[in-house]
Amino acid sequence: MSHKFYIEVDCQQKNHDGERICGDVFLSERIKSEERTVIVLSDGMGHGVKANMLATLTSTMALNFTKEHKNVNRIADIIMNTLPVCSKRQISYSTFTIIDIEPDGKTTILEYDNPETIIIRENQIFNPAWQCIMLESEKNAGKILKSCTFYAQKEDRILSFSDGITQSGLGSEKYPFGWGHSNLEDFTNRLVNNNHQISANKLAGKIVNVAFQNDGYKAKDDISCASIYFRDPRKLLVCTGPPYEEENDKELADAVRNFNGKKILCGATTGDIISRELGVEIEDSFEFHDPDLPPVSYMKGIDLVTEGILTLSKVNEILKVYNNNYILTKGPADQIVKLLKDSDEIQFIIGTRVNIAHQDPNLPVELEIRRTVVRRIAEKLEKNFLKEVSMRFI
Repeated sequence: MSHKFYIEVDCQQKNHDGERICGDVFLSERIKSEERTVIVLSDGMGHGVKANMLATLTSTMALNFTKEHKNVNRIADIIMNTLPVCSKRQISYSTFTIIDIEPDGKTTILEYDNPETIIIRENQIFNPAWQCIMLESEKNAGKILKSCTFYAQKEDRILSFSDGITQSGLGSEKYPFGWGHSNLEDFTNRLVNNNHQISANKLAGKIVNVAFQNDGYKAKDDISCASIYFRDPRKLLVCTGPPYEEENDKELADAVRNFNGKKILCGATTGDIISRELGVEIEDSFEFHDPDLPPVSYMKGIDLVTEGILTLSKVNEILKVYNNNYILTKGPADQIVKLLKDSDEIQFIIGTRVNIAHQDPNLPVELEIRRTVVRRIAEKLEKNFLKEVSMRFI
């Protein structure tokens, strides 16, 4: 990538009390061809299904128009003209924040009626020189948006919110007028100063949890916090399957030995090759944390050693349904998912020698060949979790 940092993106949410669906919608996409990252947070009027529909429509349009480099005034006009009108209030209403990050770190933020985005640089609040944009089209004349542009630096943080955060605690003895933006800034800045390397995920989670606590653990509105963290990338290597030619075993072992990051080996043969080539013993375990999978093994210098295709197939299944409410166990596939989630740049090395055992017609039909499973995992990591994934076949 052109910039010298990784962009970690996360969003944590709590639904309005009693609702099964969130009225706030968060979307993000990494545009590989342009090395751009676009993030959108929208808050639909009200809560529940209707609010979610408004926010989904708004965030989808905002994401697509931003990807197309449309003018900010044009984006706002199209969104506001497209939203359905409330029959009671005669207004179409959905707030939004759009964050567009270019490969050189140039960051543009466009806001309409969401609480002001907080930017933290060098452990203090950074003012990016916000500008007001007044719409002039006939239908939306007078409506005001806020925009700013700045160049992100390593260790910068950007936090965007729905008003369920700033208005949390409204009417309570402690916060009769709500938590407020000033208290939110102080709390966020204190969190970062106390833990300079706190992840985007944990920072957003702590902010959402405090807002939820302010509401007496019964959210009076949908609560959302989107968090962006510009930092050094955390790297992960996943090796699975023996090389096509046995003379390439040393090449695989050298790749593992020289990799600067965490390492996972998936497959008994893969583990045996690395053990032999590096002269490190494998220690088997008999602790079954997942009844469907063989237990993990241990090898010095390797973070996780598991069985191969069955475990990777389960990783794929977990990633299909994974969300912030999913609880990972100590099972081998769950441990892989945790390492994948906690990493930024993920490299897969896939051996292409056919494993005769997988040609057994008595094995489950859904047992797919290794390359297909890894490709599906890679697609989910890129699309759903904005990971930077590379694959090398050997």
